[in-house]
Order: sequence, then C-alpha cells, then structure tokens
Amino acid sequence: MNAVTPATATAPAPVAAPEFGLGAGAGAEDAGGAHRLRTEALTLAHGRTPVVRELDVELPPRRVTAIVGPNGCGKSTLLGGLARLLEPRGGSVLLDGRALSSVSTREVARVIGLLPQSATAPDGLTVRDLVRYGRRPHQGLLRQWSRADAEAVEAALDAADLHELADRPLETLSGGQRQRAWIAMAVAQDTDILMLDEPTSALDIGHQLEVLEMVRSLAARGRTVVLVLHDLTTACRYADHMLAMLDGRVVAQGAPAQIMTSALVRTLYGVESTILTDPVHGTPVVCPTGLAASPGPAADGANGTDSGGS
Repeated sequence: MNAVTPATATAPAPVAAPEFGLGAGAGAEDAGGAHRLRTEALTLAHGRTPVVRELDVELPPRRVTAIVGPNGCGKSTLLGGLARLLEPRGGSVLLDGRALSSVSTREVARVIGLLPQSATAPDGLTVRDLVRYGRRPHQGLLRQWSRADAEAVEAALDAADLHELADRPLETLSGGQRQRAWIAMAVAQDTDILMLDEPTSALDIGHQLEVLEMVRSLAARGRTVVLVLHDLTTACRYADHMLAMLDGRVVAQGAPAQIMTSALVRTLYGVESTILTDPVHGTPVVCPTGLAASPGPAADGANGTDSGGS
C-alpha cells in the first residue's frame, strides 16, 4: 500500500494520494460520460513470477464486471494492476486511452478506487467517521471541510442505507453492515471506477445480498464496478459482464448468460456441472455434479476471447 492511514487502521488500498481509503472522485472524460479502463497485453508479476499474462480486457463502463476463477489464478493481482498498485511487467493499462503509468497520481485517484479483501479500522470509529474519511483526498492546505463534503457523506450514507447506523461504532455492526460502511466510504469519495476484492467473503447469505444489492445500485447510478467473486451463480446473477480466469489468463469473457457453460466450469475447476436457469431472474444457475475425470477444453460457444493468448 502507498498510503499513510490514521491510527491503526488498515484501509482500502489507495490509488493515488497518501490518504486513508480510495481515490477521490471526478467527472468523466469521454463523450459517454464515463471513464474507460482497459488493458493491452498486460503482464503482472510478484517478484520474478508472472501471475497475469498478456491480458487484453476492457471494463464496460457503468456496468458490474465479475472476475471469477480458481484460487491463485490472478484475480486479485489483476485488480492491483488495474488500480496501479502493481507496475506492469509488460503491456499496459489504459485509462481513457492513456497509459495509466503516465497519468498523474492525483488524476488516477479521482477515477479509480480499490477496496481489498480485509479492511479494519480503530476501535470506536463510527460509521459516519469512516465515511468522512472518504473525503480526505479532497482536502488540502487551501481546501478544508465544505458543504460539498458534508453532502457527499450524507449521500453515501443514503446510498448504503446507513443513516440509522451512522453514529454506531463499526465493531457493533454485523458483517454485512460493516462491509456496506466501507463501500459507503468509497461512494463518498465519488470514485467513478470501484474495484472490490471478494466483498462477500465470510458473509452469510443475507449479508451477501445486502452488499450485492448495493453494488447493483451503484452501477445503476453510473459507477463502473469490478468485483472478484467465487460463487458462480451469484456472479451470474449480479454481473453484467464476466471475466473467467485460469493460470493468469482470461479464457472467456462476456455476458454471463453467454459464456457460462458446463465446459467452462470444467475448464476452470475440474468439476462437472449442469447449468440451469434461475426461474425468477433468468440468469444461469451452476449446479456442480461431481469432479471431472480430467480438465476439459475451453468452453465451446463462449462469447468471449482467450485474451491471454497461448
């Protein structure tokens, strides 16, 4: 992480400023009113070991993109690269057509934010205090707390449905409520692109739904949201776009209903499955039936590309 955080807090990985949390918000650059983020032959590594290999992906603006795949396939590493927390070993990340590495730190902070898997805060910090930290990147020597900051905090609390809990210490909340509070901090920062690494991890089904419904509402309000998920059925229900990763490469990408096949599940996890249709939402439901004898070929008919090449 490249930020100094208050007290003993472990904050969301900041993209830019030496502040607690994510990046500051900004208006969109392109004619469609939304920033665009994509990669060209992106390779990322931890030490000398390549983890993500030659990826060509583009995040649909104002939509929810889910990244799925087995443990260790590079999902979190890809998020780090997209958020400029990891320097590319090869290729590039492009923000509105410009190499992310050439964009100023402050400008990146106004567009991209990343909430990592684990985020903690000092004891006694209230929900409102946490959300207020989201405005820190907007502060400076010549700009102190303003009415706009207060309005942004209230709007974030409203988006997360947290007004009644605003003065409660974080440690008194349920897991789903705490996660919503952290996401509300990101909302207060007005980040156009928001990345969430396993935001529903360790949450029960009710709290998962709280967080995922909030993610959908953020996209409906114009945010581009990228999240790592493990449950394929959940990813199919809540995502507009899906990236399926294996061994550092994207083996399929596109709308979940188009790419989610039993062949893809076999390729990713070595598991046989039946794909049904959710009778309420019309989205794919993945029903594992047993371990496959051996990993199968890449999914036939997946409307995506093997972005990693071979």
